[in-house]
Amino acid sequence: MTGMTGTGTPLRVGLVGYGLAGSVFHAPLIATTEGLALDTVVTSNPERQAQARAEFGDGLRFAATPDELLDRADELDLIVIASPNKTHVPIATAALKAGLPVVVDKPIAGTAAEARELAALADERGLLLSVFQNRRWDNDFLTLRKLFADGELGDVWRFESRFERWRPQPKGGWRESGDPAEIGGLLYDLGSHLVDQALVLFGPAASVYAESDVRRPGALTDDDTFIAITHENGVRSHLFASATTAQLGPRFRVLGSQAGYVKYGLDPQEADLRDGKRPGAGAEWGVEPEALWGRVGSGESPLTGGGRPEPTVPGTYPAYYAAVAAAIRDGGPNPVTAHEAAAALDVLEAARRSARESVVVSL
Repeated sequence: MTGMTGTGTPLRVGLVGYGLAGSVFHAPLIATTEGLALDTVVTSNPERQAQARAEFGDGLRFAATPDELLDRADELDLIVIASPNKTHVPIATAALKAGLPVVVDKPIAGTAAEARELAALADERGLLLSVFQNRRWDNDFLTLRKLFADGELGDVWRFESRFERWRPQPKGGWRESGDPAEIGGLLYDLGSHLVDQALVLFGPAASVYAESDVRRPGALTDDDTFIAITHENGVRSHLFASATTAQLGPRFRVLGSQAGYVKYGLDPQEADLRDGKRPGAGAEWGVEPEALWGRVGSGESPLTGGGRPEPTVPGTYPAYYAAVAAAIRDGGPNPVTAHEAAAALDVLEAARRSARESVVVSL
């Protein structure tokens, strides 16, 4: 593999993009993962360069463009793509052709077909291609998986999952652009997480129904979206992604034949990363206060004391990059494959069609 270093030497990482995704999520997690070293950041913005250098030291290198980064592919061992969505496919393609393993922030592509083409290229070259689906390592999701493993809920019948926000004024930028080429909007942003989690928990989708609206004055792309998935095993997932929710619902409400699990609030890791906190810095990571634990029970609302508190499993975003390092070094499993990402994009494409045509789409 191009640029592979000795077993005891950290893998040298080139990070493309230092906006929200690059600076808040990827750079801190890469820099604190044993076996990885943040080598080069691609940004031509002097303020972002200064920000990165202040946190990661004067030894950090910079490149103005992805092409400039790939010109020294032999000095790197991994490329991480955290640039705007429309750039994911061309940069990932170029990096794989340069012989480098690749991590791509979600969504990996605008279509499932493009995701499968990238997966085929990576398989052909024998290179890792992984998708950053960090919400698989959220505290509430890990807690839910534990409840399933322990059989606490019985047979799950319905899964409700929400990423809801109250942002009545659009912020602008490419994520809220109406240009289809930008792959913006909540369906592909928060919807990528919601659908990925549902497929991990309950397996393939059989059919999809969706409602998608542009609610806010001046908004140019979907800001209030609902997706209903009927899984092949009969479970129904009801997924909500919204920037227009004046009263937030539970993050999860999961209903089974024996009990249900209701959990409010967000995993603390994103907020901690935004605040400059870092994993491995001595303090506990991903732990939330007991007051925010969800509840497991039946027959009564958790808000009126129904059920018992369920300790929340600590969130572990660092586990993603630890798995990436192990996959490259030791041939360990890819934590999130491009084929899994393509299956989620099948659902997102079906949801977009369903909302546009008011039909249920079979997969």
